[in-house]
Amino acid sequence: PEASEGALEAAEAPPEEGGPADEGSLAERPAGDELEALRRECAELREALLRRRADFENYRRRVERDRGAAAAEAEADVLRPILGTVDNLERALSATGAEAGLREGVELTHRELKTLLESLGVREIDPLGQRFDPALQQAILHEPAPGFEPGTVAEVYRKGFTYKDRLLRPALVKVASEGDGSA
Repeated sequence: PEASEGALEAAEAPPEEGGPADEGSLAERPAGDELEALRRECAELREALLRRRADFENYRRRVERDRGAAAAEAEADVLRPILGTVDNLERALSATGAEAGLREGVELTHRELKTLLESLGVREIDPLGQRFDPALQQAILHEPAPGFEPGTVAEVYRKGFTYKDRLLRPALVKVASEGDGSA
């Protein structure tokens, strides 16, 4: 037992330079084929790690993009109901015979609300006289309109709104069609 303990201590001791331990370590090294196999395996594992890193980075970017889209949709859900208030204020402003003080108060409220919406990224779509765009407008009527080219918006019934380049609400419009308007 004591002899085996001495052998263990000698095996654990650092080898002396140029001594017999160096020769023994050469014999313990893997053969050329084994070394090449280990190098290939190391390269394969490195490639797999790099692929995993790239996959994770793509996943992280996708999650960030999806999170941003979900936040924008949630904000849009909050903003949509406010647009009806803007419509009602505009109707009140267009009414005739309103008292001057009431009209001034409505104008101030309307201006503040529009400023707030603009600061949040909401933009108004007022397509009067422009080419009809079904991506931003909803046509209610198609009829001849003097002074307007066919296919252009002749009248806007309700303004549309976008939010951060997304459509919140399409504009409701009348589109000029072919004809002389005498029908």
